[in-house]
Parts: sequence; C-alpha cells; structure tokens
Amino acid sequence: MGRRYGPRGPWVLRGADLVLPPRTLVRVEGANGTGKSTLLRLLAGIDAPTEGRLTGRPRTAYVPERFPGALPCTAGGYLVHLGRVHGLDTAEAVRRTDRWLACFGAAGYARTPMARLSKGTSQKIAVAQALLAEPDLLVLDEAWTGLDAAARDELDRAVAERVAAGATVVFVDHDPRRQAGAVDVTYRLGGGRLVAVPTRTASGAAPPRVRIEAKGPTAAVLPSGLPGAPVVERDTSGGVRLTVAAAHSDDVLRALLTARPGWHITGLAPARTRVPSTAVATSAAPVPPPSPTPPPNPAPARGGEDGVTAAGADVPGRTPGPDRAVPFAGVPRGRRFAALVRCQAALLARSQRWLAPVLLYAAFLAVGVQAGQPVLDSLGYAAAGLLSVTAWLTRLCVTQEPPAARAVAAAALGPARVHAAALVTALGGALVLGAVATAFVLLTGEPLGNDRTTAVPLPPAALAGLLAAVCCALVGTAVGALCARPVLHRRGWSLAATVPVLLLALVTDGSPAKRAVTGLVTGSRDGTVRVPLLASAGALLLAAAVTVLTARLASSRE
Repeated sequence: MGRRYGPRGPWVLRGADLVLPPRTLVRVEGANGTGKSTLLRLLAGIDAPTEGRLTGRPRTAYVPERFPGALPCTAGGYLVHLGRVHGLDTAEAVRRTDRWLACFGAAGYARTPMARLSKGTSQKIAVAQALLAEPDLLVLDEAWTGLDAAARDELDRAVAERVAAGATVVFVDHDPRRQAGAVDVTYRLGGGRLVAVPTRTASGAAPPRVRIEAKGPTAAVLPSGLPGAPVVERDTSGGVRLTVAAAHSDDVLRALLTARPGWHITGLAPARTRVPSTAVATSAAPVPPPSPTPPPNPAPARGGEDGVTAAGADVPGRTPGPDRAVPFAGVPRGRRFAALVRCQAALLARSQRWLAPVLLYAAFLAVGVQAGQPVLDSLGYAAAGLLSVTAWLTRLCVTQEPPAARAVAAAALGPARVHAAALVTALGGALVLGAVATAFVLLTGEPLGNDRTTAVPLPPAALAGLLAAVCCALVGTAVGALCARPVLHRRGWSLAATVPVLLLALVTDGSPAKRAVTGLVTGSRDGTVRVPLLASAGALLLAAAVTVLTARLASSRE
C-alpha cells in the first residue's frame, strides 16, 4: 500500500507490504516526519491508502499521540460513550470505565469536565478508551507520552495482556527501551519505505530464540495464530522447524501439543543463528525463506482477500480459543452506529453550539409567521427557513470533534460511519426543529387560502407541511455536507460556498426544496393542498448520494 496527501503530493509511504498475525507485538521506528503516524492511521482504518488495500479488518482501537481535552463532557461520560460505540452495553461500559480509570490513577476525575483535565490525565483517558474495548488490533501512537511512571508501567502491563490474549499491538515510541525484549517484529520507516529490521533487546543484543522441530499426521496443518510469529520451515518428510523468540516458545509448544490432530515434538534447542522476525505462521501453504524486508506480495490470511492483510482477523469457520474470546462478535454494526449517533448528539447538545442556529430560526419564525395568516403560506415560509438552519447544523456536527477524538471514533467504526453519524445527528436536530415549527404554524395559522374564503383541510395541510420540512432538512443536510470537510477544509471557503449553494437550492427549478415550498405557496393561493411526495423522494435520494460521496471522501481527505 501507499499513501500521499493530495493528487500531486509527495509519497509519505510507498510500496509497503505488511502482514500482522495475531499474538504479536510490532514496533515501528523512524525519524520524525518519515510517516510513522501515517502508517499507524492506515493500519487503524482511520485513513485509506492511496494505492493498495488492507484486508482482514479486526476490531480496532487507537491511541493518538496528543489527545484533546476540549470535549464538552466529563471523562467518565466520554469513556462510557466510546464503550458503547465499541459494542458494550451501558452497564459493562460503566464497569470497564471505572476499572481503567482506577488502574491509571484517574478515578477521581470521572466526573471532571475534560476541558479541565491536564495533558497527562487527558492522555490517560485516551489510553483507557482503547483498552476498555479489548480490541484485536491495538494501535499506539506515542501513547506513553505524557503519562507518569505508574501509568506507563500500567500501560506496559496492559500491552502484554492484550498480546497474551491473542491481539496484535502496533506501537511507536521514541524510547528505544520501550517493550524491549517483548517486541516480536520491528519495522523501520525511511524515505517512504518500510523495512523489517532485527529486533534488539534493551542491552542491544539479539533476543534469544528457540528452534522447535515437530512432526504431525499426514496432511496436518499448523494451528492458526501461533504466538510470536514464528518462522516456519518445512522439510520433504512432513516435518517442520519453527524458530521463535524464547519468550513465546512455551506458548508455541502448548499450541502444538494441544492441537487436534496433535503434533509430536522431535527436537528443541536454542537457535544458533538469528532469523529475522518477519514471517507469518501459516496453516497450509509452505512459507518462503525469511527475508530482511517484507515480501513484495504477501499471502493473505485464510479467508481474506488478495492484498495487504491486517492483523488479528477472525477466519470464518474458526472457533476462537478460550484465550482469544470475541466478546462483541455478535453486536450488530447498526447498534454501534446508533451509539455513535448518541455520542455525536450528546457532544452537540453539551457544546451549546446549536444555540445560535436555533435562535436564528426562532427569530425567523417570529418575524414571518403571525397569528391568523394562511396556514399553507406560513408552512412554506417555515420550511424554507429550515434549509439554511440545517446546513448550519450540518457544518457544526461534522467539525465539532477535534481531529484526534474523531480519529479514535474512526478506528472503532471507520471514518465513513463517523461522518455519516455526524450528518444523521444534524438531520435529526433539523427534523425536530421542523416538527416544532410545523406544530407552531398549525396552532397559530388560519386554515384558509389567501382569499380568506377557501377552507384548507388541516390534516392534509399538516402532512404537506411536515413533508416540506423533511424535504428542506434533507436538502440542507446535503448542502452542509458539500460545503464542509472533507470536501472543503478551509473555514473561509466553506462559508463562502454555503450561501450561494443555499440560494441555488431555493431558486433552481429542479431543486426538491423549491418544489416543496412552491407547492405550499401555490396551494395557498388556490386553496389546494399539494403533498410533496415526489419532491421528498428526490430530496431523500440527493441526501443519500451526498452522504455516500462525502463519507467515502472522509477516509482519504482527512
């Protein structure tokens, strides 16, 4: 895979082939600016590669280098929200929140607004949100930075526990002693290239390795997900030789002896030569000789697709062992998406950024909707005003989270769903405003036409007014999405584009919003209620198309 920013930008990463097996600790090294964070964002699913692809996406959690404390919620509330996004029910999310806050010595900050937290405590919250999910792939970008000594030790223990439980952990840290002796694979980034390098201990010596010789029944396959990513060599007689770090040798022996059918251990001795830790344990195909650099076209994991394979993916038909349980495997994505929408709505409500557009809409209604006016005319006026308010709310929702907080959510559910959740939140708020405005007009308006003699039936008028409000809310959401990130990143350009696009949506003949509003105004003149079914369908298609387009851009243009 490769990644660059902009169609003509320089390649930050190019030609990277990487296979991350389960139960593996991977270190990424490189000088500042070589693309380490870019690689980690790709592995976490926050960004999409410009070329190539990743397959075998596991449950993922991500810890950014700097976590913002400017979120409008308490530390405990934020962690509970993220727990639900990862698939936990509320009670379990609360339990794990309390546990990890206590582990990092931050239990006293559970009810503290995040804006009042220090940098170190904010980083503890960032680490806790990743660990409470018990992910299969844990990506740590300078996660130890800012933590006190006790919290760093706790994170070290948590990393070891995740690897022992069968997860893959990929980390970057400037301290060369970090996780020394426990790292299975080390990669170095430089010049846009990813190269495997021999793993060293804290003293600089190569860690001890063990060679295990084993023989299995005819056509037997090695157990999947062997610890430590051992290098596997096969001979013509059906035997195998596995070279693995001594720290993982007992786990490998246990996996071979308890496999069904079982393997017979024929030899066990210290490895005489250093074998680079770049190969992946496979269960069927022979493994090529080890190389100091990643293979140009690594074989995908069983059950995966062609291309670069991400770590820790569950293979169809494989039953997880007792040490690699999948607690949220049955949680539907729809439930997790709903939790994300709730989180976005809570952030918007507590930030009070919604206050300005709501007050503007209230003033708009107070000026243009008077008691005793024809009801259809007032419904059209209220629906037209909702268009700009919805676009404003949409821009607020897609920009309300700091980039680091958005990246954390994107690692859990993907950037496309995070962006879609922001649009759904804005649309939901606009629909509530539209329903309230429609009810207000129906209570204060007269069920008469403009001539003050033609009666207008209220039930059809209420339906027409509600559909017109829905239509304008959908079009406003589409306008707001097109005039904000990821399409337009600069605030000045975004504001400059929103006004003319809103005007076009109101005056262009093919606009669903104009058709819905015009139908109400025209109906008020002749006393006929025109329910905007066709315009609503067109607005729904437009909003869906814009949502799909901008959500796909969210992973490539962040």
